[in-house]
Amino acid sequence: MAEPEGAENLPSASEARLVNQARSGDHEAFGALVHRYERRVLKVIRRFVPDQELAADLQQESFLRAWERLEQFDPSRRFGPWLFRLAVNLTYDHLRKVKRRGRWTMFSEVGEDGAPDPAAADPRTDRDLAQEVHLVMEQLPETYRTVLVLRDLEGFCTSEVAAITDRSEATVRWRLAEARKMFKEAWERRERSIEEEQLS
Repeated sequence: MAEPEGAENLPSASEARLVNQARSGDHEAFGALVHRYERRVLKVIRRFVPDQELAADLQQESFLRAWERLEQFDPSRRFGPWLFRLAVNLTYDHLRKVKRRGRWTMFSEVGEDGAPDPAAADPRTDRDLAQEVHLVMEQLPETYRTVLVLRDLEGFCTSEVAAITDRSEATVRWRLAEARKMFKEAWERRERSIEEEQLS
């Protein structure tokens, strides 16, 4: 039987129970939520922050902020997207502060899923390609970069990205299409620039 529309945004019974207990001040219940999400939250933050120690600090700060703001959470919704929104916003806040100080931080190294997979042999290493992906990603506006990272690198479904970014699914789909187009154009410009440098 098909799930009702929007069912994917409803919390599971076990998650809803943990959230309600945590909202009542139960530290153990919140600890169970932390355990459930800590690895994924760190992985998402690492897409934006290259330093493992800093990413871990931002992860901790995300959970601390979630604990402090549990009263603002709507328990009829899923906890995960709300938590990821906190983590992504906190990470962008940090990156903006760094940028204002004149030190822009590159995206963290991504795994194999984040690097291009060219059919032809490429003299660059996977690490070089991953770094180039990050440099190109930095050129995208924040709103487009966010949906591209969450959907294409982290594998969140459209409804989850919509919940995390607090936008409609239609907006997410449109931004994702635009972000992919922007990335492709920026990547091709970079490739042409590299070729021209090699020929000169």
